[in-house]
Amino acid sequence: MGSDIRQLEPKALWNNFYDLTQIPRPSGKKEQIGDFLVNFGKSLGLETLRDEIGNVLVRKPATPGMENRKAIILQAHMDIVPQKNSHVTHNFETDPIDAYIDGEWVTARDTTLGADNGIGAAAAMAVLQSKDIPHPAIEMFITVDEETGMYGAFGLQPDFLKGNILINLDSEDEGELYVGCAGGLDANIQFLYSEDEIPAGDVALKVSLKGLKGGHSGIDIILQRANANKLLFRFLKEAVIEYEARLAQVEGGNLRNAIPREAFAIITIPNEIVDEFIEFTAEMEELFIEEYKHLEDGISLTVEPVGLPGGLFPEEIQDDLINAVVACPDGVYRMISDVPGVVETSSNLAIVKSDGKSVVLRLLLRSSAESRKEELASAIESLFSLAGAKVEFTGGYPGWEPNMESPILKTMKKVYEDKFGKTPKVMIIHAGLECGILGTHYPDMDMISFGPTIRHPHSPDEKVNIPTVAKFWDYLLAVLANAPVK
Repeated sequence: MGSDIRQLEPKALWNNFYDLTQIPRPSGKKEQIGDFLVNFGKSLGLETLRDEIGNVLVRKPATPGMENRKAIILQAHMDIVPQKNSHVTHNFETDPIDAYIDGEWVTARDTTLGADNGIGAAAAMAVLQSKDIPHPAIEMFITVDEETGMYGAFGLQPDFLKGNILINLDSEDEGELYVGCAGGLDANIQFLYSEDEIPAGDVALKVSLKGLKGGHSGIDIILQRANANKLLFRFLKEAVIEYEARLAQVEGGNLRNAIPREAFAIITIPNEIVDEFIEFTAEMEELFIEEYKHLEDGISLTVEPVGLPGGLFPEEIQDDLINAVVACPDGVYRMISDVPGVVETSSNLAIVKSDGKSVVLRLLLRSSAESRKEELASAIESLFSLAGAKVEFTGGYPGWEPNMESPILKTMKKVYEDKFGKTPKVMIIHAGLECGILGTHYPDMDMISFGPTIRHPHSPDEKVNIPTVAKFWDYLLAVLANAPVK
């Protein structure tokens, strides 16, 4: 299958992308991919640097006749979101991505593909490799650990980059130019407890909620897909009220920026009502399927007998936890009033996990309005504090304020109109791009973001559209050839 991908056009870009799929690069594992990029730059005889945090920078001089143009930074990130379907055996720290062509798309077998942001990195690499592409001075800047907290952008030193214009290659709709993005904030919530004994006559059941689509908690949040944690706790509340269920363990989601696709719980109930409870579970599964029939197509809610756990949540903690999760804001919180169809503020109840001593919840809040982000954070803090939990906020990062007078925006609009005969959309994205943080280090940097069409990033359904990659590449080359004069 790799040989098929390598034959796609433009070959230089697709060959680089395939090479990237063969290098394990989940967030937090930057050494191997960092070494690969450093060796790539040095193999071309270009100035290649790696800073203390692991970001990689490769500089290429302007081609003859382009020396009077502003230097351009082509920016992407090296890490990917490691998501897979539960039935798949795949170790993201050691195994390559099994990418293949599916019609007009490149996708992967039951794992994230890494087109976010491998396509952007591959395009920048292809520009560095080129011998016949006119361009100004180029810096390829590839950051580490974007997906887990934008640590590469946060750790950037203010004298590392020399370029005047930064083109972020990390947006996911061809024909759209992004000039602003949402900021973010992590909510970390913890309930502490000591386990209770299991009532005599209870049996244990494992509840499994699977088959949801999930997706990117910024880009896909507007789709109103189901959140596995929210659905599971909705089910658990009914189970506690109607069937004397007691909660022993719970686990759902594993990444802060991915809508959770699966969630699991171990509960106990009186033995004599097991059959009735199984019928109730089937009814709830039918209800969830009906409620999400136009948004989800694989919801599965099942129960199966398991051995008795070591203990249970105390009833007070159990009830406070369940009620708080059921009440917790999740999904779209507010739309931008003067930009139709764009989310302003959202939250993603991303992770819930218990260990017998505590249960931890993690949410990612996003907003393009700082005051709204603070409002949502305050609401979540109030809710969980009233439920008796400890609440902390970490990892806040700023949004990217749009500059509609940006010189590179004007250039890219004109180039698109001249090349494709229509005007590109100028957008604000409800996701975290590194531009907001990079702008704090380089406040005078002119920035923009664009990319080919990628669907369902941060999920095993991730795919990139082949024709738009070719269009993205042609457009990038035209922009470089028409870079603003100094």
